[in-house]
Amino acid sequence: MKSIKINISQIFVGSLMAISCCSISACTSFLSVDDYFENTTQLDSVFKRRDLVEQYIRGAAGYLPNEGNLWTSSPTPFQGASDENFTSWNDDRHAGIKFLLDEITPFNNYFNNYTNYYQGIRRANLVLQRINEVPDISDVDRRDFMGRCYFLRGYYSYMLLLQYGPFPIVPEAPFAVDAGTEEMSIERNTYDECVDYISENMEKANEFLLDRREASADMNVPDKGAALATMSRVLLYAASPWYNGNHFYADWTRKDGKHFINQNADNSKWGKAAVAAKRVMDLNRYKLYIAVKEKDTAPLPTVTEDPNFNTRDFPNGAANVDPYRSFSYVFNGEVPRLLNDEIIYSCQPAVGGDSPMWIAAPTYLGGGNGLNLTQDAVDAFYMVDGKDINASSTKYPYPASSIAGDAIGGSDLVFSGFTLKNQTAKMYQNREMRFYATVGFCHSFWPGTSYTGSDASLKNQEVTYYADGSAQPAQNFPEDYNRTGYTSKKYIHSEDNLKANVRTKAYPIFRYAEILLNYAEALNELNGSYTSPTTGITVTRNEQEILAAFNQIRYRAGLPGLVSLPDQATMRQLIKRERQIEFMSEGKRYLDLRRWGQDAMDAYNRPVRGMNVKARKAARKDFYTVTVLTDKLTRRSFAHKHYFYPIPRTALDRNSKLTQNPGW
Repeated sequence: MKSIKINISQIFVGSLMAISCCSISACTSFLSVDDYFENTTQLDSVFKRRDLVEQYIRGAAGYLPNEGNLWTSSPTPFQGASDENFTSWNDDRHAGIKFLLDEITPFNNYFNNYTNYYQGIRRANLVLQRINEVPDISDVDRRDFMGRCYFLRGYYSYMLLLQYGPFPIVPEAPFAVDAGTEEMSIERNTYDECVDYISENMEKANEFLLDRREASADMNVPDKGAALATMSRVLLYAASPWYNGNHFYADWTRKDGKHFINQNADNSKWGKAAVAAKRVMDLNRYKLYIAVKEKDTAPLPTVTEDPNFNTRDFPNGAANVDPYRSFSYVFNGEVPRLLNDEIIYSCQPAVGGDSPMWIAAPTYLGGGNGLNLTQDAVDAFYMVDGKDINASSTKYPYPASSIAGDAIGGSDLVFSGFTLKNQTAKMYQNREMRFYATVGFCHSFWPGTSYTGSDASLKNQEVTYYADGSAQPAQNFPEDYNRTGYTSKKYIHSEDNLKANVRTKAYPIFRYAEILLNYAEALNELNGSYTSPTTGITVTRNEQEILAAFNQIRYRAGLPGLVSLPDQATMRQLIKRERQIEFMSEGKRYLDLRRWGQDAMDAYNRPVRGMNVKARKAARKDFYTVTVLTDKLTRRSFAHKHYFYPIPRTALDRNSKLTQNPGW
């Protein structure tokens, strides 16, 4: 038999049983020699022309999940399985809820990304192996194409790590077609080895990729910043308690005795994470998006603890900032992606029935009315002066429970183009601007001004979630109602109307706010100093560095900053809270809770609470009573197995050396 050499990633690793050797058309057997020859011929044609190679790379990127599909037809469970929310349906289109209802098993096919991610890796590998065969390609394009493939290889590996934990790293050395199954089976690498592999690929991507993409058509193609931002997130996660010296996994080892999760906490990992974030900052091309205050901007609160807050311009204060517009414009499509220097890497979420707007909008406005934010998420937002609702100030007090549901009365309040209706409950008055940009509550105003028809009920609506409110479900869809009295408006523009037009949005996979908080967290956790052996960058737990990064987030939100650095434990909690608020409904919360360890157990095993949506308008006080929900959709639980998603049973069956995640 003639010896044929092909890469292992074309044959087998985990559930790579489904990975074909094809590039243009599908083939039926991944071990078929005839198919291999046929598709090799097709690949030979691809690598004769630059434009076909670029098409092939775009095809390789086609296995990336659309991370902007947060709730409906989501490719990952992370947002649907967050303590921030739950959906009103437990079905295949909203399967994220199944994770914490303990309906996920290795045998069902929900969020089965294992094969796709390895297919993407295989395609990237092929280009890297054959890019030098292309005759009509410039050196600039060759380098950029290589950078894109290194990025894809690293990013698919990163996605494997997020969902499944330690994964088998595909070797680049080829195997013969007649190699045995045992020879081609690969054991999982350790978590740290996977992190190193991702970092190595992102370093190479950073070396070869373009500095930036100028054309709007290429906005979703990675550049150097995307590679460095991925490293920043991966290294921050790797430094976190669940993956760094976690003795819960003391018995989880490879056959060679290596622990999948290292057992000795290494504080220098926080230094590596800080350096990675600083490298993004040092590019000097990203910044928080700031809308300068206008005549209708709400006045900043009067505070005494931060003298810079009201007197200095951003980034040293908030005197020139319109906090509502600054935050909301990052997400609602008001500012085109090309003009938004906060977004480092993005994708475009689905429109229509899979979009974030559809699940959040009421039925009579064309939506699914099926997204429920929890009371815990709503209560996380600060008062307008930066105080916790449970320790509010006398000037901006959070109302007592006896009057919390009373209407604020008077005229509607209008600021920064946002309308707070006079029937809004007092518990939602004087909250920070990110609250109004993120949360839809009872008596929220939905302008929907793109509708120009004659039906007045399709725009400028005050949506209510009482049992007899305007957001009642349609008669033929009785389950389509809001369970908590809260939804997410983060991705909704005032013009957006599902009965008319909706703005194009860019979902920010990485944005500069994350880099700043990554930097602040990593420095806060670092004991002493750390010098990177490759970049020479030195970082320390420097008070001014931490405050400068942290306060930018606060000032953009219209909140006073910190004037001095508190102790490490206090600052840790402040950073965690800031991440919870800043990144709400962005798919990051589950990943943060998990990496912090015990935080996930605490958050997910608390009762789910919301407003009493069974109360009618006439019983307003009853509606505004914080209620523990006993709906079957809220009977969530979190066990140790939920720290990782189960590896598909089909993958385990085809790789004798692959082991399942603990608890599954």
